[in-house]
Amino acid sequence: MQFTSEPKLISGTANLPLAKSVARRMSMHRGMNISLVDARVERFNDQEIFVEVYENVRGEDMFIIQPTSRPANDNLMELLIITDALRRSSAARITAVIPYFGYARQDRRTKARTPISAKLVANLITEAGVERVLTMDLHAAQIQGFFDIPVDNLYASPIFALDIAHHFRGSMEEITVVSPDVGGVQRARELAKRIGARLAIVDKRRSKPGEIEGMTVIGDVTGQKCLIVDDICDTAGTLCKAAEVIMEAGASEVHAYITHGVLSGPAVERIGKSVMKSLVITDTIEPTEAVKAADNIRIVPTAPMFAQAILNIWNGTSVSSLFDVQTLEPIYEGYYSHD
Repeated sequence: MQFTSEPKLISGTANLPLAKSVARRMSMHRGMNISLVDARVERFNDQEIFVEVYENVRGEDMFIIQPTSRPANDNLMELLIITDALRRSSAARITAVIPYFGYARQDRRTKARTPISAKLVANLITEAGVERVLTMDLHAAQIQGFFDIPVDNLYASPIFALDIAHHFRGSMEEITVVSPDVGGVQRARELAKRIGARLAIVDKRRSKPGEIEGMTVIGDVTGQKCLIVDDICDTAGTLCKAAEVIMEAGASEVHAYITHGVLSGPAVERIGKSVMKSLVITDTIEPTEAVKAADNIRIVPTAPMFAQAILNIWNGTSVSSLFDVQTLEPIYEGYYSHD
């Protein structure tokens, strides 16, 4: 379905800088001003959320940009309430752009009498009136099946491949991509294949939940520049420990490429003191001032990819075309043209 009017963007408060960047990129692509729909999102004294949309959205193709990151519950409720406001205002279609999908780590029952919260969140979003979801690097691919509506799951690996080609040019043959655990092998293998690098795995054994008994590197990393690849970095304990183990195994240097920088609690301090030369994250979650100020944390933008994906959805064209580095290169032209 192609809409005659321009796509319209509205944002919650979770990551306003990303929403504004997406609007700017879309304005460049369309050759006209696409700005965020004028609305207010407020909290009452008891922290109830109130939303008011000031513009007419009747018959419009609406895109809500709202990651459900910290505080996850508040941001999720914002998304649901904005959706309800748009649905009751007769929007033609509502797409939830959720760069970081919270609760994704609760995607299965790990023991008796536990919830599958990711499925519950999927039900809430669908029942609120969302007709399509656009997200990036879901923690588990099967979460797409939790929804009874279309879900487009973008991947950060093409962006990372461009970044690696730029920052490691001249030494690409020395790179080994490392998965920090067995569960992330597919993600690491996919990036390694893109850049023509070798693959290694960190095997970790837990004595009990939250405590790591030991780590072993599977694969030869001697003299290699190792890139740890994962989707989420929360407290960074496991990541920093994995970097130490990789260096002890003979690596020349260690970097990390993580899609979602949750970076809770002591994470930034740990990363600053770690043996990692750099941590590269995306802006799916709005970075804190501490993250921006950290010397060894670098942020790559996702706005060019999300802007193009939104335009492709609005046009009724392929979103999967954005999985190719060749498609992304012109979209990111200018960002990686400088040294």
